[in-house]
Amino acid sequence: MTLADQATAVRKPAADSRDIAGVLAVFQTPFDDDGRIDRRTMESQFDWLFANGADGVVFAMVSEVLRLSSEERDEMAALTCTFARRHGVAVVSVGAESTAMAVRHAKHAQDVGADAVMATPPGLSRASDEQLVRYFTAIAEAVTVPLIVQDASGYVGAPLSINVQARLHRELGDRAMFKPEAPPIGPRLSRLLDATGGRARVFEGTGGLYLIDSFRRGVVGTMPAGDLVWALAALWRALCDGDFPRAYRIAGPLALIVSLQSNLDSFVAVEKHLLVRQGVFGSAAMRGPVSDMIDEPMRQEIDRLVDLLRETVDDA
Repeated sequence: MTLADQATAVRKPAADSRDIAGVLAVFQTPFDDDGRIDRRTMESQFDWLFANGADGVVFAMVSEVLRLSSEERDEMAALTCTFARRHGVAVVSVGAESTAMAVRHAKHAQDVGADAVMATPPGLSRASDEQLVRYFTAIAEAVTVPLIVQDASGYVGAPLSINVQARLHRELGDRAMFKPEAPPIGPRLSRLLDATGGRARVFEGTGGLYLIDSFRRGVVGTMPAGDLVWALAALWRALCDGDFPRAYRIAGPLALIVSLQSNLDSFVAVEKHLLVRQGVFGSAAMRGPVSDMIDEPMRQEIDRLVDLLRETVDDA
């Protein structure tokens, strides 16, 4: 049985966007000593993520998607859906530098059982608003599962305008969801919700750094990296329960950890370090040419903060 057959054998895609909510952890891609995708470690990572409170998993930017070949992206999409079945939802990033490639990735993701696809705009060229609308609409029309429009300008590219996002919601309805990451996070989130009459379903996408403010403004979930999923799940549950004192206690050390990560590669490096530290990964290897994103003093500070975060979550 192929990976695609395994992914679709147990679970079909979610019917609508209301099933996509809560804590959706963006996982890391483990590599073996030969630089290949380590399937066994990836499966155990998924078991750990769901055991620690994830409502779903996401294959996205910090999964090193931009450093994978098209064939590896296909493999990762199928593995994501296979290993997520029985546990929670699976979201697959399909953004590309061309509309044709993004559509191709979206169709494959749906074929292997993704509950939703997520797309960033092209990052190498500055598309006009009209071109971006056509790009995202083409992806949405190629599949029947929801499309999460990701403004990944915190990492790559330029911010998506509120007008583009509001138009996509108007034309695609609830099939369009959003993950805005352009600063200022809070005011832009409120502008998007105002522009859609409060109907847009939006995810916080800054690793939990702005989760409390974003929750108060109306997000339906968060897409943090998976290394600290136990803390994000505790924070999200506290917010849903209205326990803001507990939420603020957890958010303090979490914000200090996130503040030490300044770009995409440093996020990947820190997250893989913490997965190794917690016994989930055997190696913190990431795809080159970038390396040495964290030095020993930074590693020690991160470890101290994670210990404080764990103590806070356990005691809060």
